Amino acid sequence: MSTTCILTKRTGEKMQLTYKHTKYASYIGLFTQAIVNNLAPLLFVTFQTQYGISIEKISFLIILNFGVQIITDFFSAKYVDKIGYRKAMLIANFCCFIGLMGLGIFPMIFSNTYGALLLAVVINAIGGGIIEVVDSPIVEALPGDEKESAMSMLHSFYCWGQVSVVLLSTLYFNTVGISLWKYMAMLWALIPLCNAFLFMKVPMCALVEDGQRMPLRKLFTVRIFWLLFLLMICSGASELAMSQWASLFAEQGLGVSKTFGDLLGPCFFAILMGISRTIYGFYGSKMNLRKIIAASGILCVLCYLVAVFSPNPVISLLGCAVCGFSVGIMWPGVFSISAKSYPQGGTAMFAILALGGDVGCAIGPGVVGFVAKAVDSIQYGILAATIFPILLVIFIIRFHLNSINGESAKNML
Repeated sequence: MSTTCILTKRTGEKMQLTYKHTKYASYIGLFTQAIVNNLAPLLFVTFQTQYGISIEKISFLIILNFGVQIITDFFSAKYVDKIGYRKAMLIANFCCFIGLMGLGIFPMIFSNTYGALLLAVVINAIGGGIIEVVDSPIVEALPGDEKESAMSMLHSFYCWGQVSVVLLSTLYFNTVGISLWKYMAMLWALIPLCNAFLFMKVPMCALVEDGQRMPLRKLFTVRIFWLLFLLMICSGASELAMSQWASLFAEQGLGVSKTFGDLLGPCFFAILMGISRTIYGFYGSKMNLRKIIAASGILCVLCYLVAVFSPNPVISLLGCAVCGFSVGIMWPGVFSISAKSYPQGGTAMFAILALGGDVGCAIGPGVVGFVAKAVDSIQYGILAATIFPILLVIFIIRFHLNSINGESAKNML
């Protein structure tokens, strides 16, 4: 595909937009998804105090976000290839722009503030779900051989987006004031708006040519694919059960200040998650991805236990943070294994895997919130979520044993 040209305003000369710019736009896409998923959790305590929203309703905000993303994933599997990557990403970025603006504006114009938050969450989730489905195949389709490394580098920008949300939002809270949080949400909305204009111009490649895609019904007959789907569920649940509740866990469970808790909890979590993905992005071709995922699951269990049982709040927060490093490889790693096993899976395969990940993203935090309410302890809610990294280790070992026994994806088709 030929590169796209635009005119620069300053010189009137033509500037070539290449596949490098496509990659940058994709990076910003996952950065945007991080904003959508991680801005609201920083405001959970504010929602409780300012609007009187209970912890059950806050849990539903999390479940709704990822529930809508699941539905979006499902429909994306059917329609994205028909409308094309470019239109899909334009729709996604404009939804995120409207949703983030709405997070700040809707509570000011609707009398039902909780309903206003629900509406903003739904619009954001539609945009985030499309980004999640389309971003990975866009990068996978670009020219180059280091596919696993490129995938991990792409997903590292979700982490850097999460870090930026926590750091810049915390700076805003401490300088402008938490009472003016609505305007901060509007500022974050400018990022997907700008990225939408970038996606109007960058060149695109098709991941799989028409007529060569593997039908989903055939993919669903492969047992190993279902193991990969379960791995995605566990990956999403292991990551989000900690990251979505880390801020509230630090404030109410450990009794530390919001600023200290956010910086040493969810912020450090995201930094270490980004570091792990960046390391794999540079050195992934030299690593055994299956062993790395298994080791990551074991480390994740240990981090959960440290966070819950350490008598020292600082050590507990470090457990939350190192958990970010442990989950970093899980999501992009499973994507990479799937793309290598099923090169003709196409966008629909990524959509179904993203659906599995979002199921986990909804279940993980949901379990934490349900158990925390039942026993009136956020610590035990976090403890209950250790089941997900434990299952992930079991499933990746089973996947590895099946491959050794000759049950590879190609042999099972």
